[in-house]
Amino acid sequence: MAGPPSRDKNAGKNLIPEHLVITTQYLCQLLVREGMITDAQRKEVMVKEREQRARLQKERRELQLSAHKAPVVASISAAEVIASLKLPLLSDPTRQVSEDLIQQALAKETGMTFVKIDPLKLDMELVTQTISRPFARKHTIVPIAKADNVITVAVDDPLDQDGLDGLKHASGCELEVVLATRSDILKIINEFYGFRTSVTAAARELKPSFDLGNLEQYVKMKPAEAMDAADQPIINAVEYLFRYAYDQRASDIHIEPKRDYSLVRFRIDGVLHDIHQIPKPVHAAIVARIKILARLDIAEKRRPQDGRIKTEHRNKEVELRISTLPVAFGEKVVVRIFDPEVIMQDLSDLGFFPREFELFNTFISRPHGMILVTGPTGSGKTTTLYSALRALSTSEINITTIEDPIEMVYDEFNQVAVLPKIDITFASSLRTILRQDPDVIMVGEIRDFETAQNAVQAALTGHLVFSTLHTNDAATAVTRLLDLGVEPFLISSTLIGTVAQRLVRNICPHCKKETLLGPEDLKLLRFPVKDPGQKLPVFYGEGCLDCRQTGYFGRTGLFEVLEMNEKQKKLINARADSSELRKAAVEDGMMLLRECAIKKLAMGITTFEEVLRVTAF
Repeated sequence: MAGPPSRDKNAGKNLIPEHLVITTQYLCQLLVREGMITDAQRKEVMVKEREQRARLQKERRELQLSAHKAPVVASISAAEVIASLKLPLLSDPTRQVSEDLIQQALAKETGMTFVKIDPLKLDMELVTQTISRPFARKHTIVPIAKADNVITVAVDDPLDQDGLDGLKHASGCELEVVLATRSDILKIINEFYGFRTSVTAAARELKPSFDLGNLEQYVKMKPAEAMDAADQPIINAVEYLFRYAYDQRASDIHIEPKRDYSLVRFRIDGVLHDIHQIPKPVHAAIVARIKILARLDIAEKRRPQDGRIKTEHRNKEVELRISTLPVAFGEKVVVRIFDPEVIMQDLSDLGFFPREFELFNTFISRPHGMILVTGPTGSGKTTTLYSALRALSTSEINITTIEDPIEMVYDEFNQVAVLPKIDITFASSLRTILRQDPDVIMVGEIRDFETAQNAVQAALTGHLVFSTLHTNDAATAVTRLLDLGVEPFLISSTLIGTVAQRLVRNICPHCKKETLLGPEDLKLLRFPVKDPGQKLPVFYGEGCLDCRQTGYFGRTGLFEVLEMNEKQKKLINARADSSELRKAAVEDGMMLLRECAIKKLAMGITTFEEVLRVTAF
C-alpha cells in the first residue's frame, strides 16, 4: 500500500445496514450475488462451517503455542472459514475464492475501501505506539498510515464500533477506516508487536556502553561477553525477523550498522527494501545471537566469518547462509535464505526457450566434457547448476561438488567446502576428487590457471564437469580460459558449451495490463524503427493485492547458450577473440541475452524497465 486511500473519512457509512451482522451465511449470499460462487457452493459452506471453524481454531492455537508459548487465540472470521474451503472462483476456476476476494466484495457492499496491507510499507512506530497489542488483537484493528491529524486504520469487521471509538479516544485523531483481511491484520500484529516488544525489551537491558561514531573508537568495542545474546527478547527478535523474511519471500536479510541505529533490509525478487530500524545498543546482541545459531565465534569482530543455519518453515527445510563483515560502525550481517524449491527446480521451469532448453539438455546428457555457466553474482547460476545436477542424480552416478561455500547441503551429492586456511582449494580438492571415482564434478568457480587446468584434465579423462565463470556473456567464457593460460586445443577438445544468464522479474499475472512503447523507447532497445509513429504493444504490472502493488511476482531466467561446434573449435584454435566467437554463434542461431530479454518482453513475461535494468545495450 503506497499510502492512505483517498476517500472521505465517513464515506460508506450510509451503506452499512443498521442491524447487519457479518455471518458466514451473509457473506455466502453476498458472494452468490457477486457471481463468485454458486448456490450449491453456498450450501456446501453452510454444511461444513462448524467443522471447518473448529479445525481452523485448533490450527491457530497450535501455531500460537509453537511461536509464543502463551497463546492468545483470535477468533476465526466468517471470511476465513469460507476461504479455507478453497472454492474455485466461478468466473475463473483456476483461482480460488480467497479471503482477499471476500473482503473486497464486502467492501464494495458497504461502500468502504479495501486495502491489501503491505508490511514493507508500514511504519512500525505508528503501528506499535498508537494502540496496545491486546487492544489491537481484541478488535483486529491496526493503524496503517497517518497524515496530519487523520489515522488510516484497517479493520476486518466494519461493525466493531467499540474498537474504532477506543482508538479514536486513545489517539485523539480522526479515523479513516478501510477494510482488510483478518489474516493480514493478525500477521501485522504478531510480527510488528512481537518484534518491537523484543527489541524494546532488549534496548532497555542493553544500555549503550561504547560509541562507534568514529573509526578510532571502532577497535575499542566492549567484549562480546558483555552483551548477553541469550536473553529471551533477543531470541524472540531474531525468530520474528527470520519468520517475517520467509513470509515476504525474501532471498536475503541485510543487518547494517549505521552511526545512530541499525538498518534491516530484505531483498525480494532481486530488489532491496528497507524494513526496520533497530536501536543501536540492540544491534550487537542480535548479531551475536545469529552468530551463535551459525556456530561462529562471537568474540571475533575484526574478521569476516561465514556460517550456516538449518531451520524449518511451514514443514519445509530451509537453509540460511550467514556472512559477517566488519564495517565502519560495527559488524554487518547478511543472511542468505536458500529454499530447496527455489534452488532446485525442474530445468523446464528455469525460463529456457525451446531451442536453448534442447541444447542445454544435450550438453548435460554428454558422458564427459566441460560445461560453463557464466554471469554476475545473483544471476541464478547456482540454481541452474543445482537443477542440472539434480536432473542427472541417480543411484548409479557419483556426483561430487567443490563449493566456496557450500550453497545448500543436499544428501544425494558429495559436497566439499573450500577451506584455503588448511590448503583445501578448488585445485587441490579437484585433484583429490579425481581419485574418488566421480562421474559428475561441479567446481563452484574457476578462478585461476591451476583450477582451470585440473577441470580440463578431468573433462579429458572421462568426467562431466560443471563450473562457473564471472563473464558477461557466453563467448567471453572461452577467452577467459585462454587468458588464464589454458591451451586452445584443450579448450576445443573438452568444452561442450557455455551458458550466460541473468534474472528478470516476472509481471504479476493478476494485474497485467497492455501498454505501447513509442519510437524513443524502441530506440533504447535498438529495435528497428521504420515509422516515426511506430508503436510496440507490451505489458506491465499495474500493481495489485497479490504482488503488493509492485507489479512483479517471481523471477525467470534469460539464457544465452553457445554450443561448441566445429566452427567454434576452429576459431578457438586460431585464438579468435570473443567478438568473433559471438558472431559465429549468432550466425548458427544463438540468441543473445538482449534478444532473449526482448522476446520475453514481447511475450508479456517481463517489462520494458526490467529489460533495460538487466541487459546491456
